[in-house]
Amino acid sequence: MINADSKVALLTPSCEGSIHDKRIADTIGYCVPSGTVLYQDTGFQGFTLPGINIIQPKKKPKGRELTLEEKENNRVISSIRTQVEHAIAGVKRYRIVKDKLRNYKKGFSDIIMETCCGLHNFRLNFRPWCYQTPMIKSL
Repeated sequence: MINADSKVALLTPSCEGSIHDKRIADTIGYCVPSGTVLYQDTGFQGFTLPGINIIQPKKKPKGRELTLEEKENNRVISSIRTQVEHAIAGVKRYRIVKDKLRNYKKGFSDIIMETCCGLHNFRLNFRPWCYQTPMIKSL
């Protein structure tokens, strides 16, 4: 999870194997302040948190098309998702995150990820520009 400045704000512990993102989100038990706006992709379909405004792209109904307003809202949500992808790429800039890790010490991969996210956040302090958050029309 990232904040409005594209800094990594929340990491979950690493999980072995192929576990779906929503399943991890359901078991972690996020603690997010009430009134927060959470943008999520369709991989988290059905995930909710009490007191949180969740914004997610609208899927195309079977046999029908989305309205122009729904398409525009999906574009805005997609542009916000681009910020998330840029943050992921910023963390992966430190190759130890994306290359095969051969240290099998328990918890080591989590420490590496935390360190690289911290370095990413530190690097953003010296960036001469920042993202402008687009506004979404009523959903």
